[in-house]
Amino acid sequence: MSGKTLTRADLADAVVRKVGLPRNESQELVELVLGEISSSLARGDSVKLSSFGSFGIREKGERMGRNPKTGDEVPITPRRVLVFRPSNIMKERINQGHARRSKAAE
Repeated sequence: MSGKTLTRADLADAVVRKVGLPRNESQELVELVLGEISSSLARGDSVKLSSFGSFGIREKGERMGRNPKTGDEVPITPRRVLVFRPSNIMKERINQGHARRSKAAE
């Protein structure tokens, strides 16, 4: 693994290189797209990006947990969590890259 994290700035740079928009417009475009995704998820809508995957919200009910330090039981409050399911195309891309690296190491 390379250990690099893709940032908003990296996404904006990619838009500058591949689309040719000015840097400030590229940054605005990235912010608009991420903002729309965030707003949709906050409303409880799912977001599907073709060839990438689906983001959704799952409701988790209240349950009992355990404090690992003390061993005491503690109630965990109900909450909504973000879930991501990669598309089959994304899974194949990830595994192809893994297969190439494995063969190169042999």
